[in-house]
Amino acid sequence: MSTARTRGATPVVRYPSVGSTNAEAMAQARGPAPRWFVAERQTGGRGRRGRPWTSEPGNLYASLLLVDAGPAARLPELCFVAALGLYDAVRAVTGIDPLRIGLKWPNDVLIDGAKLAGILLEGTVLPDGRSATVIGFGVNCAHHPLDTPYPTTDLSAAGYPTRPSELLDALDVALRDRLDEWAQGAGFAQTREAWVRRAPGLGHEVRVRFGEREAYGVFEALDFSGAMILRRADGARETISAGDVFPSPGAQA
Repeated sequence: MSTARTRGATPVVRYPSVGSTNAEAMAQARGPAPRWFVAERQTGGRGRRGRPWTSEPGNLYASLLLVDAGPAARLPELCFVAALGLYDAVRAVTGIDPLRIGLKWPNDVLIDGAKLAGILLEGTVLPDGRSATVIGFGVNCAHHPLDTPYPTTDLSAAGYPTRPSELLDALDVALRDRLDEWAQGAGFAQTREAWVRRAPGLGHEVRVRFGEREAYGVFEALDFSGAMILRRADGARETISAGDVFPSPGAQA
């Protein structure tokens, strides 16, 4: 059974356990928005491309439902808005040195080079023609998975024990501020600039995996749509709109 209450300006629907907060938010997309859907535990948490997301108690599992957040063509930019909001929230509750925390394309938050959270955007068109967007956050507060193809961490392991409820409070404030800055896409230039300033992987060699293909090169720039510009060893530049980024051996990402 769920309960609802308000944190700051955004209502919260809370569950002891749920299959997926994203799925629950999407199922209730015809209701009031914005709203947070938060669970102590997920039994069917998902990451990008349908990958399972470990969801044991002690971490933050929260999805924000937005309706008509912006023009359809601009909604993918929300992944950068979400990453910045989480970055701001983590810094607000921990006071962590900015040299220890950064962003990895497109929306991963890293501490000491290890992944702290998963952020998943999903959307649909409602029967009345409005767009519903769900931004899901799975943030490692107390523990983190070990069987991953990249290093992971949690706030406690990084030296900052944090209650999920405390982080949610900060995330609600930070994300509203970043959404205001984005201004339904009109402010993406400011969002992009803020993201670039927090991305230590820019200018470094990376490996990008998309589908069955991999590409190697230098993460040269973030274009004005949010795509990665990869400069390959032969000097050619490739624009990549989606993929998983890993550091090349001996490189920082």
